[in-house]
Amino acid sequence: MLPPELVFAVLVGILQGILEWLPISSQGNVSLFTTLFTDIDPTVAVDLALFVQLGTITSATAYYRSDIADALRNAPGWRPRSAYAPENADTTFIVLASAATGVVGIPLYFTLRDAASDLASGAFIAAIGALLVLTGLLQRASEAVDVVGKETPTLGDTLLVGALQGFAILPGISRSGTTISTMLLRGYEGDVSLRLSFLLSIPASTGAAVLVLASNGGLPGISSLAAVVALTTSAVVGYLTIDALMRFVERVPFWAVCIGLGSLAILGGALLI
Repeated sequence: MLPPELVFAVLVGILQGILEWLPISSQGNVSLFTTLFTDIDPTVAVDLALFVQLGTITSATAYYRSDIADALRNAPGWRPRSAYAPENADTTFIVLASAATGVVGIPLYFTLRDAASDLASGAFIAAIGALLVLTGLLQRASEAVDVVGKETPTLGDTLLVGALQGFAILPGISRSGTTISTMLLRGYEGDVSLRLSFLLSIPASTGAAVLVLASNGGLPGISSLAAVVALTTSAVVGYLTIDALMRFVERVPFWAVCIGLGSLAILGGALLI
């Protein structure tokens, strides 16, 4: 029988591997799971949720390997005057949006750590619930907008999407839900929004995980073996489910799921305060 820590690592990996592709905040839900079922401090729960995204980064990199290869192949020919030419648009979008994410997300991360350390578990759960509701409302708003059919991002939209992605460092704010909804609100096609969102997730989630490791001086509250198990599980589950879950997302109103989960978290958190 597996030790409890490894069972926990497997469960966290499975959750991350599935929830990463759904616009319901994998970080928020993994943080909720950790806070509800363990005695881990909320600050550590947030850090652990950010760290295990390294596994699904591997999944996304493998899934979008041809897009990444194209961007790397075109990178040597990149010039400012042709930054948003079709062959350079993805590279420009990812680099500049990631920079905007860092500008917003890094200071917000340290603010979050300070705030989470001061919150009781009930208040922390309720706060995640409130952010899930906010994510649902944003997704609902994006469904009411007519798609113009834009395919190539502009500089303004690049910086806007990147900056808003920075707020997804907050557990409960869905990274994919925020970036995809913002691009839909700006008139981009759904498939373009989805592809660019998950390409953008690779540097953003990598940066968040590195920030966690640097801030903690090592792994966030788990052993090296448990970390390997959690990351391997999330990578394998993520790669096996990404295609099916992306198709599933197109048929289900996840704005309602976010609002429902968020409302339950607010109620549950209030009862624990």
